[in-house]
Amino acid sequence: MFDVEKIRKDFPILSRKIHGKPLVYLDSAATSQKPLSVIEATDKYYREYNANVHRGIYAISEEATAAYEGAREKVRVFINAQSVEEIIFTRNATESINLVRFTWGKQFIGKGDVILISEMEHHSNIVPWQLLAKEVGAELLYIPINTETGRLDQNAYKKLLGRKPKLVGIVHMSNALGTLNPVQEVVRLAHEAGAVVIVDGCQSVPHMPVDVRDLDADFFAFSGHKMLGPSGIGVLYGKKRVLETMEPFLGGGDMIKEVTKEGAIWNDLPYKFEAGTPNVAGAIGLGAAIDYLKDVGMKNIWAHEQEMAKYTLKKLQAISSVLIIGPREAVDRGAVISFALQGAHPHDMASIFDDAGISIRAGHLCAQPALAVHGVDAVARASFYLYNTKEEADRFLKTVQKVKKIFGS
Repeated sequence: MFDVEKIRKDFPILSRKIHGKPLVYLDSAATSQKPLSVIEATDKYYREYNANVHRGIYAISEEATAAYEGAREKVRVFINAQSVEEIIFTRNATESINLVRFTWGKQFIGKGDVILISEMEHHSNIVPWQLLAKEVGAELLYIPINTETGRLDQNAYKKLLGRKPKLVGIVHMSNALGTLNPVQEVVRLAHEAGAVVIVDGCQSVPHMPVDVRDLDADFFAFSGHKMLGPSGIGVLYGKKRVLETMEPFLGGGDMIKEVTKEGAIWNDLPYKFEAGTPNVAGAIGLGAAIDYLKDVGMKNIWAHEQEMAKYTLKKLQAISSVLIIGPREAVDRGAVISFALQGAHPHDMASIFDDAGISIRAGHLCAQPALAVHGVDAVARASFYLYNTKEEADRFLKTVQKVKKIFGS
């Protein structure tokens, strides 16, 4: 049984007061809070077996290596990858996507080739491809958003596939719109057109069951800090046969088998892409976060968030002058709700929310193209997670009403 009050007790920060009021944290799409088990796991590493991995023939180094590689196996199982060789640790999803840009992209995309991404991508899945297209003379095209529904225009996507893109980049769930894209179908059609697919899974992996083999994407990127883990640790999943075609991302220690003055022989997967000392504590913390999420149950978390989205969307839409950016129904969307209020700038709104002890996001959300097609340059965003309650949603809605009254909307 999903017990949100019991879950909340595992998160020390949720006992804080902000401006004398209990903290309501509604910015988990930016970064999630951390349960005590994750904090203790990283603390234990630094206290009891802090050492470099893969290199020391002594007890605490072997303990650190076992914990680090154990975390990789936990990631593999969590997303149902076939092998740990397909799990590459990075700093974050941004680095994961850039790894693909600097390796696979530079090797296989050239002058006149087409890169296809969607208008609802996070900047992390836009800017790398803009840079690559400019560098090699490729063409970057965008799958448009249907602004009436907040969803991708599937007919336009099918037509664009006629341009035979080399790469398709797609977000699994939008950080700005909350839209859950039909990635399995997007990937199937892309593969039929001969494209390789990279999926941004930052907003899906923390919130719902994800099976990368079922999705069939060639690359899948996500960050630890959005799924109860520490900052500074990310993951790139890649199909083994694709990773084997790629040259290393960075050169240095641990990504080699042998170095002579004349050259080097690369290490096996996944180490070929993990140069230098990794974020050992981050990986261990991510492993602890996965343990926590699995204990709660991803299906339970997703069901709770769907209920939070349904509850909040219905009441928010009943407030006049509120414009919701993204799908207005709690179907095929996450509990990420972006909105604008007539006459009120999002930054001013966020300040009023902060005075009420409520943390929301305000600005362009690193998704300026997605907002631009909706005719806005900034929004306020509330994003719910496993530790949020309907009582907190009510405090949020009450504060929207207060903002409306202040600005005479």
